[in-house]
Amino acid sequence: AASSVMKRSLTLFKKKLDVNGLKEEIYGSLESPVFTEVANRCLACANCTLVCPTCFCTNVEEVTDLEGKVAERWRRWDSCFNVDFSYIHGGSIRSSRMSRYRQWFTHKLATWVDQFGVMGCVGCGRCITWCPVGIDITEEAANIRRAQEVSAT
Repeated sequence: AASSVMKRSLTLFKKKLDVNGLKEEIYGSLESPVFTEVANRCLACANCTLVCPTCFCTNVEEVTDLEGKVAERWRRWDSCFNVDFSYIHGGSIRSSRMSRYRQWFTHKLATWVDQFGVMGCVGCGRCITWCPVGIDITEEAANIRRAQEVSAT
């Protein structure tokens, strides 16, 4: 029963993404102008990460009461698009929108494969639907692929 539901669900997907060799193309394109072009449109609003079923970024903070008698450690949902997410001892290691978008994109479509053996994108399209400026991860993956082909010629 589950496999028939899965097969039916696959027919409902409107976007397609050829993932053959994509991981290697992304790793070979980390300085691609495609990331800068996307960052120029991106608002870093974090909508994509907040609706993504595979995003799991969190932040841990220590919280105390006003009297200093109770101290707790809280884990809260966060987003790699927030500049403070990558704050380490005096500064952010990903201060530009381009570096944050590239991190998210690379994590979903390349690093996950190395870490877990599968893509971090399940193809649901939520990030596309909720992006207020219309950034489409499938189109940007195709743009990376095209840019890689052009640079190879």
